[in-house]
Amino acid sequence: MSFRATVLTLYPEMFPGHLGVSLAGKALERGQWSMEAVQIRDFAEDKHRTVDDTPAGGGAGMVLKADVLARAIDRVAADDDRPRLLMSPRGRPLTQERVRELAGGAGVVIVCGRFEGVDQRVIDTRNLEEVSIGDYILSGGEPAALVLLDAVVRILPGVMGNELSGMHESFEGGLLEHPHYTRPQVFEGHEIPAVLTSGNHGAIAKWREAEARKLTAERRPDLLKRDPKSGNRFSE
Repeated sequence: MSFRATVLTLYPEMFPGHLGVSLAGKALERGQWSMEAVQIRDFAEDKHRTVDDTPAGGGAGMVLKADVLARAIDRVAADDDRPRLLMSPRGRPLTQERVRELAGGAGVVIVCGRFEGVDQRVIDTRNLEEVSIGDYILSGGEPAALVLLDAVVRILPGVMGNELSGMHESFEGGLLEHPHYTRPQVFEGHEIPAVLTSGNHGAIAKWREAEARKLTAERRPDLLKRDPKSGNRFSE
């Protein structure tokens, strides 16, 4: 069964976006995964198709209405075991581990927030899992949904040309990825590290791990708090 993504949004024209090209696009054409973008506004029942209202208690901005969004979710995900995700800056950070969990399932239902946010009651009653792609604010959940789906789709079986490509990347082993090089041998006076052209695969593996640890220590020391091999915490 192919991976099935349903996206609830006020801007369905934003999908599939970049996922309609390259490897993800070819996989979409082959039916290895599918996407449906659903217009939330279609579930408003007043003549103006209103989807938002002012925040209870006052304040700036508007809030997506619980009743409208609940009808949309119920229509597309009734008796559906797929995870229900809400793209939100206050959600748990998206990790490669969570990406792999999602890729191993039947698909996802993604709600794209807009305005100041979503009525908490629909989050609670429809069991929406809030997910963040970073500590910054976007104009809406659509770009974040595309990022999440990009991360998931690329590791679905058969999407990447070389399945090993997805196993030797940043975060897969708890570290950032090591540096890469290719021809020419010398570029503006800088040579490819000799170990990479030595043919000694053991030495190459040790070099790559050492470089990955060095890079992680410089840029993401938080990732080194837990040893990906032993599970033990390093001293801080």
